[in-house]
Amino acid sequence: MKNQICTGVSVLFFLLLVTKWSIVEAQTCQPCGKIRGIKAPPGQCNKENDSDCCVQGKLYMICKCSPQVSGHTKVKLTINNIEKGGDGGGPFECDNQYHSDDTPVVALSTGWFNNKQRCLNYITIYGNGRSVQAKVVDECDSIMGCDADHDYQPPCPNNIVDASKAV
Repeated sequence: MKNQICTGVSVLFFLLLVTKWSIVEAQTCQPCGKIRGIKAPPGQCNKENDSDCCVQGKLYMICKCSPQVSGHTKVKLTINNIEKGGDGGGPFECDNQYHSDDTPVVALSTGWFNNKQRCLNYITIYGNGRSVQAKVVDECDSIMGCDADHDYQPPCPNNIVDASKAV
């Protein structure tokens, strides 16, 4: 679920609306390792929304953690087609469903997704003087990638909020 970075959007990030998230453990997020890219078989890499495909031999950073969340955490907001058959992949991890592109939902990098702890909760995303609430429905995998399960796309960076078009 790695796609086009929304140009012109200076996302400050989200304030987590659930009280249990207001206290975030301090963590230093260092790259955890690297994986080597492989070339996708013909027609196997989904390039919708300007998605990247893995490059044979290129090293991609992987990380299990994400930056600490505050009211001013900067993120990369990406857009996905989350409907069945879109570049969002299979049914979403939190509810095993597909969603309409008209529904404001997001996938969070592995560290923020926190082993499904953020599933079905809402976040608020701020940018360009506006805000929007979106439901967390999936993980943008920051550990795995460059394989069939991930449409031969690289792992997500550890600071991704991958959003539906409604966001």
